[in-house]
Amino acid sequence: MTGTDAKRVIRRYNAFQLFAGLLWWLPVFYVFQRSAGLSDREIFSIQSIFYLAFCLLDIPTGMIADRFDYRRCLQGGAIILVLANLIPVWQPTFVGFLAQFLLIALAHSLFSGAGSAYLYEYLQRTGNETSYQGAEGSARAWTLIGRIACLPAAGFLTAWWGPSAYVLSAVTCGIAAVIALGFPALPGAESHKVEPVLPALAGALRSLASSKRLMLLMAQGIAVFTLVRIGQANLFQPILESKHLPLHWFGVLMAATTVFEVAGAARSAVLARFGQVRVVLVLTVLMAVALASVILLGLAGTMVCLAVFSLASGLAFPVQRKLVNQAITEPARRATLLSVESLADRAVCALVVFVMGGFLARGAMPAFLVVLAATVTVSMVALAVLVNRSRDRAATKENVA
Repeated sequence: MTGTDAKRVIRRYNAFQLFAGLLWWLPVFYVFQRSAGLSDREIFSIQSIFYLAFCLLDIPTGMIADRFDYRRCLQGGAIILVLANLIPVWQPTFVGFLAQFLLIALAHSLFSGAGSAYLYEYLQRTGNETSYQGAEGSARAWTLIGRIACLPAAGFLTAWWGPSAYVLSAVTCGIAAVIALGFPALPGAESHKVEPVLPALAGALRSLASSKRLMLLMAQGIAVFTLVRIGQANLFQPILESKHLPLHWFGVLMAATTVFEVAGAARSAVLARFGQVRVVLVLTVLMAVALASVILLGLAGTMVCLAVFSLASGLAFPVQRKLVNQAITEPARRATLLSVESLADRAVCALVVFVMGGFLARGAMPAFLVVLAATVTVSMVALAVLVNRSRDRAATKENVA
């Protein structure tokens, strides 16, 4: 296989991520659900259930991907997203929105391990492993570029016809499904004995337990993921409402801040010289502090904080993905292990969103942001200490040997 084949797969993967991630309703779903009669408690209950459903589905779907075919999981997930995005069009109720998010949980659980596993394995088997971080970063950048181009219209489209953003999301996910059909098979794939479900899961957990570095890197990833989800999906709209920004400009501001995330994702490779683990730790704390800083600032200051938050998340994501993939020593369990990490991500998010819903119901969003920033900072300091100790132990063993 040549570098040309790898470039072709990277381009197709970029296009898939672009269309699968283009959810037009993202900047306005909170307002749309409120206009449909849902209360804050109902809205955040749906979000908590969504993360819990993700937890239940993530490992089974990761195991399916490892046992069968990463490509089929990507294709099936895209088709499910089409259906999910159409439900609010004809059923804008609590049950309808809950069904939508449950199907999204299923679709993204199919994506979560299979996407990165397919790309990493393909590049590794074709001798292009060094291209992985850049490829993951470019895929993230293309997803964000799509949002920049389209999300500014979300508020205007919703004001024109409420469900329009959901219809457009279904169309773009349909395009992603077509693109996924063209993914080539992994080169040099060897047949292997298919383990029963429970032994396969036990083997993946043993692999995780035997690698302290992998566990620490996954913990680091949980913090990054939680902050990104909370900042971009759950708190973005409540924050803008508290600053009295008109609905029409929600999508415009999300697109504007996404420009900074694109810049970070596209240039993350330059951070390698500073130590990748250390860089992600610092960026995670910066994200938490930027999010909490909106408490004391007006609209202009809030926009600056959201831009800093987005830049830091764009820089951190590809670096963290590469670190975790490099730490996996059993490629046959890659998607399952990535799904274990994804499960932990969603479990923590479910807990945080549940707590956040209580704070917001009491009108105490500033207190929540302060608690979140303090918790993340303390956790990252503790993680830095553990990483250093783990590295020192490894160095000591090498010297003894």
